[in-house]
Amino acid sequence: MQKRRIVMAAAVAVLAVGLTGCALFDSEINELNGSIKGNTYAVSFYSNDGVNFMNMSGEKIDMSSNTVEEPVYTDGGWGYSETMSSVVTVTIDGSEVESCGSTMIFAEDGLKPEVDFKSPELIESASGGSVKDYTFIAGIVNKVKNNFGKSRVVVIQSQLGDPICAYSGDEVYWKVCKDLPKTTKLMIDGKALYIHRANFQIIDKKLLD
Repeated sequence: MQKRRIVMAAAVAVLAVGLTGCALFDSEINELNGSIKGNTYAVSFYSNDGVNFMNMSGEKIDMSSNTVEEPVYTDGGWGYSETMSSVVTVTIDGSEVESCGSTMIFAEDGLKPEVDFKSPELIESASGGSVKDYTFIAGIVNKVKNNFGKSRVVVIQSQLGDPICAYSGDEVYWKVCKDLPKTTKLMIDGKALYIHRANFQIIDKKLLD
């Protein structure tokens, strides 16, 4: 019995060492607090063109989908089927926001972007091309690459491809949230970043020539 306990203790120790510092492990620990609940988050709302039009913050944040009934035809005739609506309900410290189609970014307290692509100074100093031009985006990223202190860069864009902001980190992990509609979760050096209805790229900094 004593030998078995020693073996089990050793296995637990090896597992703990293997998980320490792992971005995936950080993600699972973060989720023990209840998805977007349990941490302080800054919530930013963006238009399809990437314009920030509203900001909020809260310690208990949740997002749920809404369903609608659509008519369907089967062998038995016409009926109704529930399908996911484009409207989502965001609950922030007990108060609700109904949102439809907007890009939302939930950044855990302490996680700040290195670059705001909507900064007038940055746009004026760039090539002057259309913000929907991917070479323009690459030009801005290359111009400010020295701002990124970490090895991986996360560039977030609106649904129409307009650049919004960029983060950097040594450990970056992402996954699609099964319990949150149209939302992807990123872990950046242990901090959570949820993006709803947005495009993103994770780039090794050494590729930014």
